[in-house]
Amino acid sequence: MIALTDRASPERQQMRKALPALARTRSAASGVAMVIAVSSVVALSACGLPAQAPAGPPLAAAAAGPQAAPAAAGGSTVLNPGNGRLEAVVPDISRTVLLIGDSQSEPADGWPRLGLAAAGYKVYFCGRGGTGFVSSNGPTGNYIDALLHGDWLLPSGTPALIVVQGGGNDAASGAGDSRINANAERLIAELQQRYPGTPMAMIGTLARGEDHGGGRRSEVDALLGYVAAAHGLPFVSVGDWLTRYNLVKDLADTVHMNPSGHQKLGKLLEGRLRELGLDRKPTADQAPLLAAGTADAGLGRD
Repeated sequence: MIALTDRASPERQQMRKALPALARTRSAASGVAMVIAVSSVVALSACGLPAQAPAGPPLAAAAAGPQAAPAAAGGSTVLNPGNGRLEAVVPDISRTVLLIGDSQSEPADGWPRLGLAAAGYKVYFCGRGGTGFVSSNGPTGNYIDALLHGDWLLPSGTPALIVVQGGGNDAASGAGDSRINANAERLIAELQQRYPGTPMAMIGTLARGEDHGGGRRSEVDALLGYVAAAHGLPFVSVGDWLTRYNLVKDLADTVHMNPSGHQKLGKLLEGRLRELGLDRKPTADQAPLLAAGTADAGLGRD
C-alpha cells in the first residue's frame, strides 16, 4: 500500500501563506468602503456637528468648542427598529440640542447655533438652506418630508432639547398660512413621537418688523408663534429683531447676517433662551463641582 502524503508544491505553500494577508486586505477594503458609504450618508443628509471650530470672536469660539467632533466619527450609526432607519450615534446626546433649520442655522457660525451653544448645548443640526416648513431644495424635502423620507440622519437617543427654526423660505416662495400651519403641525407631532422625552421649542423668522418692511417674513414669524402656542411650546419671535436691535447694518444681504451680525444675534438668542428657562442646567453630578469652582461653567462648555 502506498502511503499518501499532503506535500504541497512550493508555489502552493506560498499561496497558503498569502491567503491570510489577502483576507486582511479584503477586510480592510470592505471597512473602508463601509466608512465611505456612511460618510456619504452624513454628507447627503446635511446633518451633524461641525467638523471644526469656526474662527471668530469669543462667542463663536466658545460655541464651537464642545462641538469639535463630527457627528458620526468613525461612521457610528444604529438602526432604529421602530422606523427601520439609520440614526447617528452622537456623543453626549443628553447634552445635545437637535436643531432643525434653514440657511440661518446651517453655517457653523450661524446665530441659532451660537445662541444654543452659549446656552450650554452641543448642537446637532439637521436641515438645509432653501428649505422650510413647505419649501424644499433639490433632493432635500421640506422639513416634514425630509424627516419622513430619510433625507436627514437624525440622532439616536434622547436629545436634551429640540429647536425648530425657519419660515424665511416659505415667506419667499409665497407659501400660504394653511400649508405652513399644516406642515408645522405634522412636524411637531412626528418629532414628539420620535423623541417623546425631549422638550421642544421654536424660533421664528428673522425680519425687520411689520412696521419697518418686514412684510411676509414678519407675518410667518407671527404665524409660527400661534402654532407654538397651540402646542404649548416656547417660542422665540425674531420677526422684528433686525430693526428692534438696530442690526440692519449687520446684514450680508437682504436676509442673512455678516459675522458680526451672527455674533450679536447669537448673544440675543442666548439671553432669550435663558429667560425662557431653556438654557441647559448642570446635572446633579456636575453641581457640586461647579459650586466648588472646580468645573468650568463657561459658554457651551461641559
